[in-house]
Amino acid sequence: MTDLLGDMRRTHNCCDLTTAQVGQEVVLMGWVQTRRDHGGVIFVDLRDRTGIAQVVFSPEVNTEVHEKAHAVRSEFVLGIRGTVAARPDDMINDKMVTGAIEVNVDELRILNRAVTPPFAVEDDIEVGENIRLKNRHIDLRRPRYQKNIIARHQATQAVRGYLNSKGFLDIETPFLTKSTPEGARDYLVPSRVNQGLFYALPQSPQLFKQLLMMSGFDRYYQIVKCFRDEDLRADRQPEFTQIDMELSFVGEEEIMAIAEGMVSKVFKDVLGVDVKAPFEHLLYADAMDRYGLDKPDLRFDMELKDVSSIVETSGFKVFADVVKKGGMVKALNAKGCIDFSRKEIDDLTKFVSIYRAKGLAWIKVKENEWQSPIAKFFTDDEKKALAERIGMEPGDLIFFVADQPKVVNESLGNLRNHLAEKLGLINKDEFRFVWVTHFPLFEYDETEKRYQSLHHPFTAPLEEDYQHIETDPLKLRSRAYDLVLNGSEIGGGSIRIHDRAIQERMFSALGMDKEEYEEKFGFLLDALESGAPPHGGIAFGLDRLVMILCGMPSIRDVIAFPKTQKASCMLTDAPSEAGTAQLNELALRIKKIES
Repeated sequence: MTDLLGDMRRTHNCCDLTTAQVGQEVVLMGWVQTRRDHGGVIFVDLRDRTGIAQVVFSPEVNTEVHEKAHAVRSEFVLGIRGTVAARPDDMINDKMVTGAIEVNVDELRILNRAVTPPFAVEDDIEVGENIRLKNRHIDLRRPRYQKNIIARHQATQAVRGYLNSKGFLDIETPFLTKSTPEGARDYLVPSRVNQGLFYALPQSPQLFKQLLMMSGFDRYYQIVKCFRDEDLRADRQPEFTQIDMELSFVGEEEIMAIAEGMVSKVFKDVLGVDVKAPFEHLLYADAMDRYGLDKPDLRFDMELKDVSSIVETSGFKVFADVVKKGGMVKALNAKGCIDFSRKEIDDLTKFVSIYRAKGLAWIKVKENEWQSPIAKFFTDDEKKALAERIGMEPGDLIFFVADQPKVVNESLGNLRNHLAEKLGLINKDEFRFVWVTHFPLFEYDETEKRYQSLHHPFTAPLEEDYQHIETDPLKLRSRAYDLVLNGSEIGGGSIRIHDRAIQERMFSALGMDKEEYEEKFGFLLDALESGAPPHGGIAFGLDRLVMILCGMPSIRDVIAFPKTQKASCMLTDAPSEAGTAQLNELALRIKKIES
């Protein structure tokens, strides 16, 4: 095969060139962004991952090369040799890094031709996501996505450099492991040499990193792929990347301090932004009470107010009955929004119904009266108490939801975020971090009719709550902590259980009998008896962190080759059917399910 490069070797990237190189001979290589023929002189914007440089084909420099350049089209791959020249003053482009120079070409090599791309390699054009993902190799040429992938690289380098400096060891853990489903579904991998048996791809390295602590590697980290076979959203993928770490002989405060230092390093290296540490702390109970969500966005106010005690004896039976049945009523004050139309309010009612709210009561606060279908049901004393609790002022629009606490909090918490976006209350240039701590250890699953771990079953409870393990598991609070940034959870961790007896009590509280937890986790229980140190850790979602750093709406925008919401790769058409020979080797037979 002919070596098209020959003796031509790249000397500079496109954006390396400045007026300092004027008069120098350079060799550039890249793709044709645009080609313009200006009355005999051909201008080409040559693009590589660093940016664009203008190269000029003139018959006065080289007639043969100029003639050859007539064949050049968009996305052709070129190698050029030429001399850097200063642009005339009236041709300087201040919007380009290389806008003060151009390269007069003396040698051209067309390294590869290209068919017309399905869309222009430009940021400011709208392209359907399916088309983008089917042609991801072209999509990734666009400057926006090149910057995103470079930012991801910078973030991982900042993480590695910081953790290495703190004495951590980068240790790999297995991808083929045992299925221990405790939440999302596992991806299963059939074993050929052990027919009928299956590996699972790890949802996280949780158990192995704890075992590393028991092995004496007291500071571990890994930037690692994890896998969950679950329904997808804009911020979820079937395979995702974690910044995973575990430490021995530490408490919550030391882990949080290291995590804050790492995050600060990432923001400084990638964005040049100084973030203030230590970060704010918020108890889970307070987060739910004030914001309705365990990942509150603190860039704006608008806190929820519990008015259950005021309305439980009111004449408005909808509110009173809910409170009597153990539910709650909360209010959200949309300051200055009295002019919302009935249609806008109806649209907000539909919005909260997504979170199972059965309705959205409202009051418009005027100078001397309340305008609302429910105003007549409250006494003057109740109105006064509501006004004080909610901070009502003329011009405000108050929303109420009455239901079980989970529904009320989710409905109004998400409505709070929705209204802040609608009203322009969010400073997009602000980064507000908050640690949310003391989560419940368990939640009750009505479908399964059993308790489930809110995080995972290896999280230690607060010592003062041990007494509730057998008698009232929902009273258990955990030594867990999530780091929230601008309303998104970017990291979560906990202090782990390092005592076998307590771990067995946790498994029992989750409804496992001894035979079940020995079969699933016997290796961990044995390791806990071998001299397990106190330990804890945290994992950050790299994809979500980079998404926020780059200001992107979806983690698919910061992953080189993401899956769709149906967990498929449109570029390679994965997943695909396996051949009969492969299935026979694995002793598998496919059962077609009628749709």
